[in-house]
Amino acid sequence: MRKYLITLVPVLMLSLQQESPTASASIGQHSTVWTPSGDDLKPTVTQERVEQAVTQLLTRYHYRKVRLSDSLSAVVWTNYLKEMDPSKVYFLASDVTSFEKYKNQIDDALVNGDLTAAFDMYNVFRKRFNERNEFVKQTLSKPFSFTADESYNVDREKAQWPKSLDEQNDLWRKMLKNQALELKLAGKADTSVASLMNSRYKNLSKNLGRIKSEDVFQWYMNAFGETLDPHTNYLAPRTADRFNEEMSASLEGIGARLQEDGEYIKITDLVPGGPAFRSKQFTAGDKIIGVAQGETGPVVSVIGMQVDDAVKLIKGPKGTVVRLQIKSPSALATDVPKEIRIVREKIKLEEGRAHKEVIDITEEGHTYKFGVVILPVFYRDFEGARRRESDVASTTTDVKNLIDSLKMQKVDGIVIDLRGNGGGSLIEAINLTGLFIPKGPVVQVRDSGGETEVMADNDPSVTYDGPLAVLVDRFSASASEIFAAAIQDYHRGIIVGGQTFGKGTVQQLIDLNNMLPKEQDKVGQVKMTTQKFYRINGSSTQHKGVTPDIQFPSRYSAEDFGESSQPSALPWDQIASARFDATNFITDKLTVKLRDKYEQRLKTDADLKREAQAVTEFKKAKENTTVSLQESKRKKEKEDAEKKVANMEKAAPQEGAEAADAPKAKKKKDTYLTEAGRVLADMIAQGGQNKTKLTSNN
Repeated sequence: MRKYLITLVPVLMLSLQQESPTASASIGQHSTVWTPSGDDLKPTVTQERVEQAVTQLLTRYHYRKVRLSDSLSAVVWTNYLKEMDPSKVYFLASDVTSFEKYKNQIDDALVNGDLTAAFDMYNVFRKRFNERNEFVKQTLSKPFSFTADESYNVDREKAQWPKSLDEQNDLWRKMLKNQALELKLAGKADTSVASLMNSRYKNLSKNLGRIKSEDVFQWYMNAFGETLDPHTNYLAPRTADRFNEEMSASLEGIGARLQEDGEYIKITDLVPGGPAFRSKQFTAGDKIIGVAQGETGPVVSVIGMQVDDAVKLIKGPKGTVVRLQIKSPSALATDVPKEIRIVREKIKLEEGRAHKEVIDITEEGHTYKFGVVILPVFYRDFEGARRRESDVASTTTDVKNLIDSLKMQKVDGIVIDLRGNGGGSLIEAINLTGLFIPKGPVVQVRDSGGETEVMADNDPSVTYDGPLAVLVDRFSASASEIFAAAIQDYHRGIIVGGQTFGKGTVQQLIDLNNMLPKEQDKVGQVKMTTQKFYRINGSSTQHKGVTPDIQFPSRYSAEDFGESSQPSALPWDQIASARFDATNFITDKLTVKLRDKYEQRLKTDADLKREAQAVTEFKKAKENTTVSLQESKRKKEKEDAEKKVANMEKAAPQEGAEAADAPKAKKKKDTYLTEAGRVLADMIAQGGQNKTKLTSNN
């Protein structure tokens, strides 16, 4: 069987600046015309050859068959500008105008191994960065006054580059003032504010000094790769080594995978069973602002640090305390970073394995006992299986044992909780589906040539044939979507929760030294999308994900989270359906009845009403990205926002990674798990269970 890379963990990409503007600035007059200097970075001959190899590889073998053209060149040009200056705070409009001579030439440059545009544009960025750094030093030499009635828009996605130096200086003055006020409102003394901000920008400057030619080359090639799709990347040798180490090394510390995202360190994934995962206080996408040691140690800003240096601060001896300042991806503009205390320890991977609990649900005077199987990731010990070891870690084996145990406890139905499950082993997703169906296809995989392989469960035995619900959310991805889609297509269970992530693509890692055997040194790797997943009904899981039969309110919108939030994501499409025999467990008529029951509760149940109202208020508050720079007004904004958040958090839905653990201590009520149980209760009341008749779709 072919091997498929379906992990949701993003590639480790270096980037100096990202969507949140926090970095350095300039004083006085500077020339808007760049002239080369002795400090400029230059490409190597090897990089020129690698550029040609990557171009050949992506244009011939990527799933999306794209021809090089002037229009593609313009997209690469735009992507590269965003790589360097996404918040549009470093370059002037005149700089961008001067770069336009390259806009329609990049396609030819890629074929010819010409890196002139990449390094010319970067060296201008480097010059502007240093000029801004001088502005920061001078501005921070005096304390800010927060009495003037002015405001700042923290969202610069649709902003324009400054047209003049005066406009740029005013932008940076407000940006720095906003950061200082944020720290002050978080309780920092004026002297501490100045110290923290100076440290932040020194880190940024130090980070710039470490940028090498291979980093610039990597950004440029990623600007090209990401025109094809968001999961296609070039990994420079140093980044490739780090990526491979992270995929294979033993896991210690807090149990979070990190990457640089602009000047921030971002959490890309939580390791099931790790302290961060079990704390339920972190989510993928959280940005780490600062790190402190022990209960009282001072906070060290990690803004501008390279990921290796940040990891050194975060890791430490087992049993010691580390405090992290975090900015959530769902944070409002007025929110200050939250501080999370966590105890370091050796990652207990067994705690990331499937586990169960039993919940009691009373509905219309009848009490039901339901089993819940919590599945954080689709795991499989491939090496142990190859050696035919006994007790090999396997999702399917573990879940089968849990189901057998729940059947002994005489549960009335089972919920499979996949919230926050970012994927994992494809074969386990197929085998797990087989526990609930007699046998048949589970997923279709199509390559760039149009050839389709149908992958099936061939075991006719069924472990569980009772009432089944699958609970998903926006962070259920890849293998989770394959399982949920198959259960839905077979009409075997009811899918409830939020729209899933929508990652329906397969990536392969290619070592470029195999293409350039004469190169003695490492030249890096390419992670490239080569295939797509399709449901057995022919619909792609790409982009759209899996739409639940009954959708719960969610604050994680498709515009901000998931595959559909990426401009270059491969589109949804459809191929021919596979031949399969669906059950009649879940009929259209039953689904309508269950949905009606849920809609009634949504209007009358206090917990559900709070959830729906919290989501509405959150989305409304999220739209406001302009904050006051006047201390009195900002305090009022902050207090109002905190009141709303407090109301929302009274019964906050446990979405994503926060919901995937089941500690023995008494836990906060999980409204959405309770609602999944109620849906199962309605299903039983309607007689929607234990129907074994099969109906063919062909």
